[in-house]
Amino acid sequence: MIRFENVTVTYEGADAPSVAGVDLTVPEGELVLLVGPSGVGKSTLLGTVSGLVPHFTGGTLRGRVTVAGRDTRTHKPRELADVVGTVGQDPLSHFVTDTVEDELAYGMESLGLAPDVMRRRVEETLDLLGLAELRDRPIATLSGGQQQRVAIGSVLTPHPKVLVLDEPTSALDPAAAEEVLAVLQRLVHDLGTTVLMAEHRLERVVQYADQVVLLPAPGAAPVVGAPAEVMAVSPVYPPVVGLGRLADWSPLPLTVRDARRRAAGLRERLADAPAPGSGRVAPPAPLPQRRPRARRFTLRGLVRTPAARAQAPASEAAGEDGPVAVAAALSVRRGRVEALRRVELTVEPGETIALMGRNGAGKSTLLSAFVGMLEPSSGSVRSGGAVPHRTEPRELIRRVGLVPQEPRDLLYADTVAGECAAADQDAGAEPGRCRALVSELIPGIADGIHPRDLSEGQRLALALAVVLTARPPLLLLDEPTRGLDYAAKARLVTVLRGLAAEGHAIVLATHDVELAAELAHRVVILAEGEVVADGPTADVVVSSPAFAPQIAKVLAPLRWLTLGQVRTALAGAR
Repeated sequence: MIRFENVTVTYEGADAPSVAGVDLTVPEGELVLLVGPSGVGKSTLLGTVSGLVPHFTGGTLRGRVTVAGRDTRTHKPRELADVVGTVGQDPLSHFVTDTVEDELAYGMESLGLAPDVMRRRVEETLDLLGLAELRDRPIATLSGGQQQRVAIGSVLTPHPKVLVLDEPTSALDPAAAEEVLAVLQRLVHDLGTTVLMAEHRLERVVQYADQVVLLPAPGAAPVVGAPAEVMAVSPVYPPVVGLGRLADWSPLPLTVRDARRRAAGLRERLADAPAPGSGRVAPPAPLPQRRPRARRFTLRGLVRTPAARAQAPASEAAGEDGPVAVAAALSVRRGRVEALRRVELTVEPGETIALMGRNGAGKSTLLSAFVGMLEPSSGSVRSGGAVPHRTEPRELIRRVGLVPQEPRDLLYADTVAGECAAADQDAGAEPGRCRALVSELIPGIADGIHPRDLSEGQRLALALAVVLTARPPLLLLDEPTRGLDYAAKARLVTVLRGLAAEGHAIVLATHDVELAAELAHRVVILAEGEVVADGPTADVVVSSPAFAPQIAKVLAPLRWLTLGQVRTALAGAR
């Protein structure tokens, strides 16, 4: 169905090709998973299938890509639309209409399908993806995960022969991700649809793949094979595979079920080891005496303004003594929707809290309330001792920094070096601090590259570095691992642990259960705008089928959450 013949893509100004010498066949009716570290060219390779590369992205494509016999060099994306459905990493760039139902119908209208066929397919897709209650909602009012489901649905309704999906579950809660993957399985098995997918959260998808294509490094030849075979040599792998490697199991398990069947001996070895407890990292140190101010923003979005560059007094930047942030009986309305309902939350210095819950549960709304972008309809909220929606941005930014779901909202310069220089100046930091953070999170990003030419994970790393440069007392992160591979995620965890140990408070909204297990002191679960659970990480997630990490599921009822905990315990038992 898809054939790559000696495919090489080189972008203008790049020192080396993004992908080089790719020879690969994707058979009809298979789900093929594309894996590899951030920045190795996965999105570029996907773009060659839809024709977006090079017709819209520029660059030079050498070799040949054919889809159902059509050469993508001579067929532009609109000439492939009846064969290929594509969902990129950024669903907002995908939408052309205003409401959910209109978006699901748009692709079929473009292909001239009959109205009765369109109506039936829209209803089927609404049910398949759990979107029926959102059919009349404006897309702009949806959460990031809900928007991602709509984007996926809009390419399913025309029934393409090939689906090209770039990080399709990155913004989805665990239950929604399972629903989407079940739909893809049904399309592959029952309708013979061919799916080519790139995904960093391998714990969600690797067991569904017929083949795995590993891009080990930029320009390196791909490694192709059965999932277990490729995972045995891959530099990126899910926790359950890491557990199999640690325990020397062969073949490697790809699912929690496979691992549990073989873990009886491992559970016995761990039963006498010191329990990891809540999974909390070392107790945080007191807040430092001096702290530079946080990244600045306005109520309408995160921006940088020359007037806000004055360094705040240290005492002012650190806020008042006591909690860094407090929500008391906080309710927030977003149009017709009551997004938060009487939320109670206190954030202490040095504490890391993971906000979890279904898409649309209110996680991003709560973060927005902490930075004053949304005003309470009742109750109160304070950040660093200030009432955020009544505080001037120049004042508030000394107390709190936010990395939003869309990192491009923070990036305005023409180069990575320009962004980092501006971040150092804004934070009153020594030159080079931001650039060092970028290199620490994802090495190898060139100074002269434009932020829009970065991969989603690289762009997120740059935005994180921009905010972390200021070392704000309260750091808010909305889906901070979206687009990050496991190595980049581990580096992010190290950076955030260091900030927490210095006394910074961190609140992150995430669907990444593995991140919560590695990093969070507490987990707060929201449902329909209300707090339904709040406690130490292990207490909340170990017994949860939706929010437990893979290691916890394999080793339950033991209270182990991460591969690192298990590795340390086994090393101590020798």
